[in-house]
Amino acid sequence: MTTPVFCTIVPPHVLDKLAQAEDPALAGPARRTLQRDAYERTQRRLTTVIGAPAVAPLAPAGKPHRTVYDARHGTDLPGRKVRGEGDEPGKDATVNRAYAGLGATFELFLKAYARDSIDGSGLPLNATVHYDRDYNNAFWNGEQMVFGDGDGEIFLDFTIPIDVIGHELAHGVTQYTANLTYFGQPGALNESMSDVFGALIKQYTLGQTAAEADWLIGAGLLAPRVTGKALRSMKEPGTAYDDDVLGKDPQPATMDDYVRTGRDNGGVHINSGIPNHAFYLAATALGGHAWERAGQVWYDVLTGGELKQDAVFTDFATLTVQAARARYGDGEELDAVSKAWEQVGVRTL
Repeated sequence: MTTPVFCTIVPPHVLDKLAQAEDPALAGPARRTLQRDAYERTQRRLTTVIGAPAVAPLAPAGKPHRTVYDARHGTDLPGRKVRGEGDEPGKDATVNRAYAGLGATFELFLKAYARDSIDGSGLPLNATVHYDRDYNNAFWNGEQMVFGDGDGEIFLDFTIPIDVIGHELAHGVTQYTANLTYFGQPGALNESMSDVFGALIKQYTLGQTAAEADWLIGAGLLAPRVTGKALRSMKEPGTAYDDDVLGKDPQPATMDDYVRTGRDNGGVHINSGIPNHAFYLAATALGGHAWERAGQVWYDVLTGGELKQDAVFTDFATLTVQAARARYGDGEELDAVSKAWEQVGVRTL
């Protein structure tokens, strides 16, 4: 039994800060986004209680089944169908980006890990664009992707960074596999898995090696007036933005700076910086394409059946060491993974 959770790309602490801005052009959209997120989160809980609706017929094995809908700035989901699988691109660049991002995510999981869609059984991939007005977020609600257009002041269109699309869909992969609890360290691991696979989808699409990649999550999402380059940095957590309106990126890179908070489900978007950084260190130490060896180890742990729903960082780190040894033996992969966790201050048992 999977428990779908409502996961957004922009953390609540960022929107909280924006909602306090003196400029109503900044505060208004942030407040409305927070209200809409709270509503959708409640809907998600209700669906979990009463059961999700039946899913459409599955696609042929190994082929994506994508549908993009247009909410036309409303909030009824999924909205009007605007592009189906195999349809030619239309004039709406947002629709085309969403369609391409769904395809890129499907392709990475299929080609790199032989996984047929999010659930491993050809689950149709649905996305809704142009959700609400000035909506400053994108989310996975347990059944589909939803993208806002941003307010144009702080955030641009949420389909622009392909890793945002990959991040949200990867929450679906976690939902159908380890189903990590969305609170505290298990929640931070849940968020980190999405950042890891979001980054890998971007690197796979661009054909980048670990050394060539920027390791940023959400690059291209921040509007020109914002002092920052992305939502998060896996290479240097805590450096993605430092803005008079957004505040400073609060992510720690090591356990020395672990943030204890009751907000944001116990800091799931904040402390994810630690496992994110561990993955970056392991991937860059190994070199080459990060989805091949480091990504394979992380995927093995996520889908292997040993990762408990309430796993903490030490549990996850220990399993990655075991997975590296099981797949690659006592070689450089094991060394890179072990050292990465050591560098971020997470013990392996």
